[in-house]
Amino acid sequence: MSEKLLYTKQLSKRYGENQVLNQINMTIYKGDIYGFIGKNGAGKTTFIRTITKLISKSSGEFVYSKPNIKISAVIEQPALYTDMTAMQNLTYMCKLKGCYNKKRAEEALEFVGLQDTGKKLVRDFSLGMRQRLGIGMAIVTQPDFLILDEPINGLDPVGIAEIRNIMKRINQELGTTLLVSSHILSELEMVSTRYGIIHQGTMVREFTKEELAKETGSFALLQTSDNEKAQRIIREKSPGDIAVEGKGLVFKATEEACKWIGRKLLQERIAVYQFQIRKTDLEEYLGIQRIDKLSGKKLIKTYQDLSLIHISEP
Repeated sequence: MSEKLLYTKQLSKRYGENQVLNQINMTIYKGDIYGFIGKNGAGKTTFIRTITKLISKSSGEFVYSKPNIKISAVIEQPALYTDMTAMQNLTYMCKLKGCYNKKRAEEALEFVGLQDTGKKLVRDFSLGMRQRLGIGMAIVTQPDFLILDEPINGLDPVGIAEIRNIMKRINQELGTTLLVSSHILSELEMVSTRYGIIHQGTMVREFTKEELAKETGSFALLQTSDNEKAQRIIREKSPGDIAVEGKGLVFKATEEACKWIGRKLLQERIAVYQFQIRKTDLEEYLGIQRIDKLSGKKLIKTYQDLSLIHISEP
């Protein structure tokens, strides 16, 4: 088992009668990119402010792996001096933290791709450049744990890709553990190794990337001239449940398995009227009311809920 970097136990925060965090239990392991998932207003930012001691908890506890752990956070929007350059912002941050080192500041600026901004003032930066500078200022202190609150909110596709690549590099090259909150689930799926879902201040579930892969993945919709024989062929490559809905079959299989099944059906001279492959991603997975086991009739219900199934007449 990996070393725990942070765990919370029944962590709660209340403002008067408003219970914003309700007994949150979370575990983040060293080396994680932890995707913290929840709608706007779910309690993500309050949780982050609590574990960074910007606000006090109402009850419960949170414990880090060591008392002197180095933490950096970019919460909501990076705090930047817009009448200064990127390097001046980084230099000021270093001096504020008592770790000024010109080479380290230059390396941080290069890491986030802003080494060529020169004398350009931050007020003339794009939103993506400002977000990258905020991350650069967070990593210049060489933290053990980096917290990014909605780092891609409002960015265009190019800016999102840049932030995504930077997060991966921070984790892999610098060995930094990350907590990344977002409501853009497809992006979290591309970078995260573990996930936590929060809803109305309550932790719904934690799961790993591997656990997600087992419960989602590629699903196929197949309609043939002989579905009974087709089911026997499917089971040779995909031994899981096969659901029958109308004139079609729905089953979970990899793309490679689907290719094999398609070739086998042709060899057996079975007419294929429809064969669709659909990948269920994290966003769709959370949109089906967290069905724990996608199989049988539940699988069909999932596709119908998502309007993904349409079986046409041959």
